[in-house]
Amino acid sequence: MSTAPTKLVAALDLGSTKVTAVVAEAGGDSRHPTARVLGVGVERSSGIRRGVVRDIEEATRAITKALNDAQRMAGVEVGSVFCGIAGEHVSGKSSNGTVSVTGEEIRTADLARVNDVACAVSLGREHELLHAIPQDYRVDLQAGISEPLGMSGRRLEAEVYLVTVYSNAIQNLKKCVERAGYHVEEFVLEPLATSLPVLTSDELELGCALVDLGGGSTNIAIFQGGKIRHTGSVRVAGGHLTNDIVHGLQVTQADAEKLKERSGAAYEPLVPGSDLVELPGTPGQGARTVARQMLAHIMHARFQEILEFAADEITKSGFQGRLPAGVILVGGGASTPGIIELARDVCAMPVRVGKADQGIGGRADGVGAPRMAVAAGLTLYGARRRAEGMGFGTGGRRGLPMEKWLAPVKQWFQDFF
Repeated sequence: MSTAPTKLVAALDLGSTKVTAVVAEAGGDSRHPTARVLGVGVERSSGIRRGVVRDIEEATRAITKALNDAQRMAGVEVGSVFCGIAGEHVSGKSSNGTVSVTGEEIRTADLARVNDVACAVSLGREHELLHAIPQDYRVDLQAGISEPLGMSGRRLEAEVYLVTVYSNAIQNLKKCVERAGYHVEEFVLEPLATSLPVLTSDELELGCALVDLGGGSTNIAIFQGGKIRHTGSVRVAGGHLTNDIVHGLQVTQADAEKLKERSGAAYEPLVPGSDLVELPGTPGQGARTVARQMLAHIMHARFQEILEFAADEITKSGFQGRLPAGVILVGGGASTPGIIELARDVCAMPVRVGKADQGIGGRADGVGAPRMAVAAGLTLYGARRRAEGMGFGTGGRRGLPMEKWLAPVKQWFQDFF
């Protein structure tokens, strides 16, 4: 494989049902990054559940296979990856800081000081800071300022959204990647990365909810005014839906997945009563058929519960009725027929299915589907970091044993969007 000095970026989506790797060539600038996809690798895995490692050997195997497949398709090697992270062990909260302005106008040093003060809160021994995202600033009596640099004032206040993660969870994920022979450049909150290729500037500004219908968890993020305002996760997800089909139709897990993908529907009223589905036969059961409405009934009930949990999270965030751009669905469940109709009923707001179609080129058909939105977002995020001058992503895999642990992940997202 080639190791030519080009601006490469590799992304790794560590999901509950599969590991997805993408290798791309970075382009554009920090405001408008682009990624030309060179290779994609997808490997089914049961080693990670809701963002937490439960089988380190299985997770390492899947990471190795997915990255090898992506590199083989791309014809290049990478040594480091941008990894997504989400789940119940990730949490966010707002924090405020205040400083006196040292000169006649606000300078970069003042901005750094006030952000640092806002971050100077106890996270506890078991958590570490993943992202610190400035929200709004206040200069003296002027509130709602997004960019205070160069303004005159004596008192500068900042509101910062702190995203924290359970330390053991992130260390075990890092250990899996390093056992596979790669270095983690950054762990990135998945909704932040996903927003880059999926959400439009109008949606980010007006306000919207990004709902990732994954296999192990359903992740919700609220955006408004160009910034992330809230993030949450619920445990009910696609895996529960598969189990419902297993018990309801008496089929195996593998067959339930196939039925869900080939004949499933999220909105029962859309399915004609005459439609039949052939079920896999067994020596004891023989050939069987079932009304497709029965499969749709099972899926409708579980999807409705998942979306109701998502709607509850939006209400808890305080943004119910304040999201004109509505709900954007991504993840494997977002491709299910009827999901838009059901989500409109449950959430009572506009709904669309999100695809990674902004800034992504090359083999974009490999990452354009809703289930690939996280991987595409991590790729575009990596391209942005390359444009900001953070490395070039070249060089092959480093050898084992593992290097020393890096310092805790901490990245400012000043003017993220």
